[in-house]
Amino acid sequence: MAGTCEVCGKTVHMGRTIRFQNTGKWFRRATKKPRAFIPNIQRATLMVNGVPTRLNICTRCLRTAHKVRG
Repeated sequence: MAGTCEVCGKTVHMGRTIRFQNTGKWFRRATKKPRAFIPNIQRATLMVNGVPTRLNICTRCLRTAHKVRG
């Protein structure tokens, strides 16, 4: 799947993961490692201006499209 939503433009965001263990005092500081927050991109066929079009779309936009469609 592509990494970008063609409707809202949502892409991969970088963040940090913190280990659950070893939290607390400075000598037991938890390790923090970088990680990627990847959007859930699906390939779906939607009607755009009356024409069925295949789009790479995130699931949030897909839910909204189904609500708006009625």
